[in-house]
Amino acid sequence: MKNAILFHGTGSTPNSFWFPSIKKHLESLGYSVSVPQLPDTDHPTLSNWLPAALSEEYNKDTVIIGHSAGSPLVLSVLENIKVKIHKAILVSGFARGLRINNGKPDPILQVKYNWAKIKSSAKDIIYINSDNDPWTIDHEEGLYMYKETGGTLIIREGEGHMGSDKFNQPYKNFPLLEKLLEIKYTRNVIDDIDQV
Repeated sequence: MKNAILFHGTGSTPNSFWFPSIKKHLESLGYSVSVPQLPDTDHPTLSNWLPAALSEEYNKDTVIIGHSAGSPLVLSVLENIKVKIHKAILVSGFARGLRINNGKPDPILQVKYNWAKIKSSAKDIIYINSDNDPWTIDHEEGLYMYKETGGTLIIREGEGHMGSDKFNQPYKNFPLLEKLLEIKYTRNVIDDIDQV
């Protein structure tokens, strides 16, 4: 069964930013969609969020999407599930301490990642980062994760955090993400969506 799971970031809800429009788009593509409200959203910790994320259903047709702090959660999910899912998409993601926090460890991060296991748990992994993310989760962080797992890295110019209340980025629609969800695999097809 085709299902999708969307994980919001710090201080967000299932109704934040582009989540409602992407949920509707996925449903139009025949997906059953879950957008769980993660616990203690203002102070995410892996110990609180990972059990909630792992209670979702994963199968060979699953697509998971994480935004901001939801992205390292996706990495942890991939490291812990026992099935190979269809696609994982990390938007404005990170896997190391943020420069805005002077590189201090973030409680949503693992101390160390098993990149080989993460890579083996998804047929397709896509990283979408911007060159001017105000949280300093920029294209270098996307490149870091991409180098560990391969997949597809998309760097957006001037797109900020792709959804942020603090920096007044409402980002209610996400046409690029819609296109990526319509493509079976992203490898070698990125030229087809450059105009989005």
